[in-house]
Amino acid sequence: MSDDRPPPRERIDPPETDSRRPALIGLLVVAVLVVAAYYLVTALREEGKFEDCVASGRTNCAPLDIPRKD
Repeated sequence: MSDDRPPPRERIDPPETDSRRPALIGLLVVAVLVVAAYYLVTALREEGKFEDCVASGRTNCAPLDIPRKD
Protein backbone atom coordinates (compact mmCIF):
# COMPACT_ATOMS: atom_id res chain seq x y z
CA MET A 1 0.00 0.00 0.00
CA SER A 2 1.41 3.27 -1.04
CA ASP A 3 0.26 6.61 0.18
CA ASP A 4 -0.93 8.67 -2.81
CA ARG A 5 -1.56 11.80 -0.80
CA PRO A 6 0.71 14.81 -1.36
CA PRO A 7 2.92 15.85 1.53
CA PRO A 8 1.32 18.39 3.90
CA ARG A 9 2.09 22.01 3.16
CA GLU A 10 3.67 24.20 5.76
CA ARG A 11 1.37 26.85 7.11
CA ILE A 12 2.60 30.30 6.22
CA ASP A 13 1.35 33.03 8.55
CA PRO A 14 0.80 36.47 7.06
CA PRO A 15 3.31 39.07 8.18
CA GLU A 16 2.29 40.84 11.36
CA THR A 17 1.53 44.51 11.09
CA ASP A 18 1.82 47.03 13.88
CA SER A 19 -1.64 48.46 13.33
CA ARG A 20 -3.13 50.39 16.20
CA ARG A 21 -6.58 50.55 14.64
CA PRO A 22 -8.08 47.71 16.74
CA ALA A 23 -6.72 49.25 19.92
CA LEU A 24 -8.14 52.67 19.04
CA ILE A 25 -11.52 51.20 18.18
CA GLY A 26 -11.54 49.34 21.50
CA LEU A 27 -10.61 52.53 23.34
CA LEU A 28 -13.40 54.41 21.58
CA VAL A 29 -15.95 51.72 22.48
CA VAL A 30 -14.86 51.81 26.13
CA ALA A 31 -15.06 55.62 26.19
CA VAL A 32 -18.59 55.57 24.75
CA LEU A 33 -19.65 52.98 27.33
CA VAL A 34 -18.21 55.07 30.17
CA VAL A 35 -20.03 58.21 29.00
CA ALA A 36 -23.29 56.29 28.59
CA ALA A 37 -22.91 54.74 32.05
CA TYR A 38 -22.24 58.15 33.61
CA TYR A 39 -25.34 59.61 31.96
CA LEU A 40 -27.45 56.65 33.08
CA VAL A 41 -26.22 56.81 36.69
CA THR A 42 -26.84 60.57 36.83
CA ALA A 43 -30.37 60.22 35.42
CA LEU A 44 -31.20 57.38 37.83
CA ARG A 45 -29.86 59.38 40.79
CA GLU A 46 -32.06 62.37 39.90
CA GLU A 47 -35.10 60.12 39.43
CA GLY A 48 -34.40 58.50 42.80
CA LYS A 49 -34.28 61.89 44.52
CA PHE A 50 -37.62 62.80 42.94
CA GLU A 51 -39.21 59.51 43.99
CA ASP A 52 -37.92 59.90 47.54
CA CYS A 53 -39.46 63.37 47.68
CA VAL A 54 -42.83 62.14 46.40
CA ALA A 55 -42.77 59.12 48.72
CA SER A 56 -42.26 61.40 51.72
CA GLY A 57 -45.56 63.13 50.91
CA ARG A 58 -44.28 66.47 49.66
CA THR A 59 -46.06 68.24 46.84
CA ASN A 60 -43.33 70.62 45.64
CA CYS A 61 -40.82 68.02 44.43
CA ALA A 62 -40.45 68.95 40.77
CA PRO A 63 -38.40 72.09 40.17
CA LEU A 64 -40.33 74.71 38.22
CA ASP A 65 -38.62 76.56 35.42
CA ILE A 66 -40.40 79.90 35.47
CA PRO A 67 -38.86 82.63 33.31
CA ARG A 68 -38.25 85.89 35.10
CA LYS A 69 -39.94 89.04 33.80
CA ASP A 70 -37.63 92.03 33.95
